[in-house]
Amino acid sequence: MSAVRQFLGVLGLNLAGIGERPGAALTIVVGVTCAVGVLVSMLAMGTGARRQELGGVREDLVVLTGSGAGGTQSSVPKSEAATVRDLPGIKQDSKGEPAVDFQTMIPFEARRRVTGRRIFFPLIGTTGDLTDATSDIHFTAGRTFRRGLHELVASNPCVRQFTGFELGQRRPVHGADWTVVGHFDQGTGQQCVVFADAETLMSSFGRNSYSQATVALASPERYDTLRAAVQADPSLHLEVRHQREVVQERFKPLNSLLDFVSYFVGTIMAIGATLGAVNSLYAIVDARRRELATLRAMGFGAVPIAASVLCESVLLALPGALLGGLLAWVLFNGLAASPFGYTFNLAVTPALAALGILWAVIMGLAGGVLPALRAGRVSVTTALRAT
Repeated sequence: MSAVRQFLGVLGLNLAGIGERPGAALTIVVGVTCAVGVLVSMLAMGTGARRQELGGVREDLVVLTGSGAGGTQSSVPKSEAATVRDLPGIKQDSKGEPAVDFQTMIPFEARRRVTGRRIFFPLIGTTGDLTDATSDIHFTAGRTFRRGLHELVASNPCVRQFTGFELGQRRPVHGADWTVVGHFDQGTGQQCVVFADAETLMSSFGRNSYSQATVALASPERYDTLRAAVQADPSLHLEVRHQREVVQERFKPLNSLLDFVSYFVGTIMAIGATLGAVNSLYAIVDARRRELATLRAMGFGAVPIAASVLCESVLLALPGALLGGLLAWVLFNGLAASPFGYTFNLAVTPALAALGILWAVIMGLAGGVLPALRAGRVSVTTALRAT
């Protein structure tokens, strides 16, 4: 009999006998279910965060920042603003003006409604018309801010999550009271976002440079034209990058932290499940010593027997993987989370489910190696004497 037929025959016997060993089989399935469910649900945070971050990204938008800097540390001097507006490849807005929005970002403090905990996020000053510069904004109450006045507009998540963002509420900003005059929704975003007039905000803080400039291209293909023009102009000390690159860089620390926590916790759970599988398979092998010895006496090789036990371990892990992924999807998909003050919805995707299955296969292989070697080394004489 060929080795393959021996392997399939022994594997059939192994699977047929699962009903006689429900405790050991359930230990493996439950352990893998818990490990995969935890891993997938934890990784769903990172997937949901990235989906949230990139949800409003457009291919025709580029961001100009000071060379070697970004975010609140970037600097785009006012003296360079006119030159930026005259760059080639920029789209014209409804008024026939270059679609360039200069922004300044100031750290802004808010307190959570439930815990009273302080959270800091950027207060964004913008020079462009808010609904033109950010096309996914829809006002639900009040109005947009007026130029030259100490007025703020806040996204609806601000109102739900933090205190002091009701219409008419005055917020202290650098020694002056700023009035909340409007509420808006921004696409599917769950973040607290606050906008104000950039010039008024910069005047309050004595600044003469913007944090960045967001430029709408006439078409995505004009990116290279704009970038080449910036690099060729010695008066400009700016970097040109796609909006997607800037967003990914800005959230890279958060995404790295979420991934680390997910894999750290998932690995601990996987180790526990693997040890449980090892003990269960050892018990199965010991309970079948007479059966395995008989198979050896009939001419079955050690390798097919060991391979069948290893394959049994993997097959017992697969239902756990499917059940763990299903539970993660039912319980956590779409669930709102707010780690480190950043709000997003968890997303359990097919890619995460596939990763969970791969994780289960690895656990099955790791848990089945030693019991499989033990099964393959069963001594015919010793086993028969023991029975």
